[in-house]
Amino acid sequence: MPNLSDTSLQFLENSGISNFISGLFARHQFTSQLLERSFNRPEGWLEIGITLAVMAATFWLSTYWIKKHPVAGSRWGVIRHIGQRILWPVLMLIGAISAVYFWNLSGKTALWLQLLAMAARWMILIRFALAVVHAALPASKVTDWLERFLSAALWVAFVLWVSGIEDIIIDAMKTVELPIGSTKLNLYTVLTGLLWVAVIMVFALWLARFINNKLMESQRLDINLRIVLTKIVSTAMIVLSFLIALPLVGIDLTVLSVFGGALGVGIGFGLQKVASNYISGFIILGDRSIRPGDRLTVNNFTGYVTKITSRFVVLKNANGSEALIPNETFVTSTVINESYTSKALWQSLNIQVAYHTDLAKALSVLEEAAAAQERVDTSPAPTAVILGFGENGVDLRIGFWVKDPENGFSVLFSAILLDIWQRFNEQGIEFPYPQREVRILNEAQTPSDIAILKASLKAQTDTRSDAAFDNGD
Repeated sequence: MPNLSDTSLQFLENSGISNFISGLFARHQFTSQLLERSFNRPEGWLEIGITLAVMAATFWLSTYWIKKHPVAGSRWGVIRHIGQRILWPVLMLIGAISAVYFWNLSGKTALWLQLLAMAARWMILIRFALAVVHAALPASKVTDWLERFLSAALWVAFVLWVSGIEDIIIDAMKTVELPIGSTKLNLYTVLTGLLWVAVIMVFALWLARFINNKLMESQRLDINLRIVLTKIVSTAMIVLSFLIALPLVGIDLTVLSVFGGALGVGIGFGLQKVASNYISGFIILGDRSIRPGDRLTVNNFTGYVTKITSRFVVLKNANGSEALIPNETFVTSTVINESYTSKALWQSLNIQVAYHTDLAKALSVLEEAAAAQERVDTSPAPTAVILGFGENGVDLRIGFWVKDPENGFSVLFSAILLDIWQRFNEQGIEFPYPQREVRILNEAQTPSDIAILKASLKAQTDTRSDAAFDNGD
């Protein structure tokens, strides 16, 4: 029996490491060989067992590593997420290559192990692509469906490639020609171009989202400037992905001149509002007239700016309802921005006290009760004034600045009123209550003597007037 080291050297001399690696991922017709050799020979079943053992061992190692090193709280969360997604196929690829190497040293031809190595390499590509898609696109049901669809499509492509059916499909698509102006492109070129555009666009969106997150985390730049830069980066990445992808598949960029002219005409006619809203979005961000968190009143709707997009601004009011206001409205219409210079808002509460109250003490109590709240600004301090004299008491008003109006006013007003009620009770200050004198009249009561006397005198007066008239006086 030859020595293992001598056999290894002989194998390396005959094939070489480069030939081994290149042959490892070379496409073969596996189907007939697997049926003939693997299931009908003991070494075939042994190879299947080793393949399953490599898969199980690498899966356990990857799971153990992920549990020991979670992604949550990591500075490079996206990169580590991608690393953890491809950890199992990478370990499986390393284990499969090692197993194929030693299996070939025994003089046998690896089938299942080589197929495992090819599948592991393809799984790395699939998981990396899906991780990039997950990081580039916002989380939604459409994104989840797209990830599952891409995973299934890539595995189908792998099966077609391994089985050799891919060549038949490609030859059939190359025979289908699609005339585009003076250029003729076959179906394979068009689909390849769309695939490259999609791949480069997803990568560009992922890179744009990564840059945007870094920009939004910066505290040195104004919030509006950060939003403008993120929009510019996203738009530039999408345009750049088209400019890079189309020449890769042999499509001349001059073909886009016709599309550019049609787009210009479309903007001139049907897309005026879209273009106006898009440009208005950059205008309101550039002049800093509207910022996230501002309290606005537009068309009798009051709310806080929660999001500024390329086409509209989202306003959310206290009851949770949201309004999507086109950007053009903020340029062409009057908008009330209560947070333009400062987000603090002036609010007031009306209180009534009895007439015999010490008004100086009552005003002081109102100011102290408002200033005691953490959400009330003490510079300038709350101010209490006398409004006037009402039917039941003296009308007072306490005014104050609220530092965080975005958190609402109902709870704050309730706390101030409760504190005022407690302080008034301690100081002996009374709240007035309506006082009315009610007189109940009995409809069945006979006329009073005064009423009878008045009626008698009136009758006598009327009689004398009639007699004088008859006598001509």
